[in-house]
Amino acid sequence: MKIVRFVSDQDRVLYGRYNEDQPAAADIIEGDIFADFEVTSEKANIKRFLPPVVPSNILALGLNYRHHAAETGLNIPKYPILFMKATSSVIGHQEPILLPAAAPDSVDYEAELAVVLNRTVKNLQPEEAMDCILGYTCANDVSARDWQLRRQGGQWVRAKSFDTFCPLGPWLVTKDEIPDPNRLHICAILNENDVLQDAGTSEMIFSIPTIISFLSQSMTLLPGTVILTGTPEGVGFTRKPPLFLKAGDRISVEIERIGRLSNPVFREF
Repeated sequence: MKIVRFVSDQDRVLYGRYNEDQPAAADIIEGDIFADFEVTSEKANIKRFLPPVVPSNILALGLNYRHHAAETGLNIPKYPILFMKATSSVIGHQEPILLPAAAPDSVDYEAELAVVLNRTVKNLQPEEAMDCILGYTCANDVSARDWQLRRQGGQWVRAKSFDTFCPLGPWLVTKDEIPDPNRLHICAILNENDVLQDAGTSEMIFSIPTIISFLSQSMTLLPGTVILTGTPEGVGFTRKPPLFLKAGDRISVEIERIGRLSNPVFREF
């Protein structure tokens, strides 16, 4: 099932079951999507897409694709590398990414598969991890590379937590529709036709069950936790010359069996 969160034409914030054959409307969902919910027979028109969930936490992995680690000149990590993004950085499908006034000129894209958890868990074994997944969505781990790599001694969380730096969407696909999330095609597309990243999630260093288990060893994972699983090679700062987002661009993340998350780029004034 595709679960969409949206603003209706009556300005209600709703969850719904999305059908791509009827892209302007959704079947309204009642209840808690992290517990018990029901798809009703009532439909509502989609006025605006919202992020498919309101995250309780955003946990993200660095260097989780071998070729991406190689293009950065860094070693393959022995353990998952964790950082976090502010929940205030989240936006939805078609919402604008803003090049921040404090760091407008080195803003990079990172296409990622995002995992959304549906219950509270702690100290999981890898073989238990898949049971706590609600579903999957597309994510863009937007990053201000000057803040991440040079300014202020390398500020990863700040560099990745500017407002609008975590697009999620356009919807969430429940896990029953994706039997193996480590076998999906993922790409980043600039201005509708320039494919910048093109890989498979099978290239991850750490699998999704391994990631969830590892994270649960150090913190309680809450319902609505969003885990960004890393990005493949082809990011902008490693290109020669570097390629950064600029006002007027449109950057999209497309993942097999999920869909395409697309966001225009504007400059913050």
